[in-house]
Amino acid sequence: MIKAKSLRKGDCIGIISPSYWMPKKTLLNTMSFFERQGYSLNIGNSNSLRWGPFAGKPEQRAEDINSMFEDPDVKAIICARGGYGANRVLDLLDYELIKKNPKIFIGYSDITAYLTSITQKTGLVTFHGPMLVSFKERLIKYNFGNMLKVLKGDEKIKIHYPNKLKPRILRSGIAKGKLWGGNMTLLINRFGTKDNLNTENAILFLEDIDEYLYAFERMLVQMRNAGMFDKIKGLIFGELKEMKDQEIPFERDIDQIIMDICEDLEIPIITNFPCGHGTYQATIPLSIDAELNVTDADSIYLKLLEPAVET
Repeated sequence: MIKAKSLRKGDCIGIISPSYWMPKKTLLNTMSFFERQGYSLNIGNSNSLRWGPFAGKPEQRAEDINSMFEDPDVKAIICARGGYGANRVLDLLDYELIKKNPKIFIGYSDITAYLTSITQKTGLVTFHGPMLVSFKERLIKYNFGNMLKVLKGDEKIKIHYPNKLKPRILRSGIAKGKLWGGNMTLLINRFGTKDNLNTENAILFLEDIDEYLYAFERMLVQMRNAGMFDKIKGLIFGELKEMKDQEIPFERDIDQIIMDICEDLEIPIITNFPCGHGTYQATIPLSIDAELNVTDADSIYLKLLEPAVET
């Protein structure tokens, strides 16, 4: 395992758009949150490129990522937004360069592909967490505060639910394992490839957005049939936003669908966790040892058993 150096006030943060591009006004507004916190910013070339909905061609986006890792002044790399397009870029990344220049790399949604590939190929801990788009409307203290604690390397961080987000326990228990996961669609896209995610002994977290209920069930069935849940220690579902039904009702909600597929798993299972496309986004470091406590609705937590960065 390789850990990047911790993020400190005054450090330079690289801003990239490795999938879709972000409108310039939104980009500038969201960058200002970090500048006001005392960080300097290096704006990657991808933020000014356009190739249809993408922030440049795959080669240009790959070059932007490689350049940020190579730049000795950049201490962390934060993605502006997700979208689609990582799968065209992954094979163009210089993983040996990344391994030799470990840095914080953070994002979610389509960025799941970058996180899992970088961590699996190099051993570098990456971070599933807020992007610039997360602060499009306002600075959410829960998101920003949790992110800074994790990236500064605070000891034994406990990630709790925010007050306005209610946990739903499907199966109680305590689990210890390594944190892996991200966007369901992106993880399923890896099946049958050399980048398939190994979930053995993992606390697996999953999230998605804007899916039909039947499609959500289909994804769970595919994950189950592919063996993704066979050896996991715990299962976390984030806020599954904007899920849809059809004209003929599916007649089962998200939690019922999950238990239909996963009821026989003797592990803690929880839904509506603050990760993914919802308002509240905890920062979850991939491959770090953690403890999931789902014994009581009032005291649920995900505890990092070691710092995710070098302090």
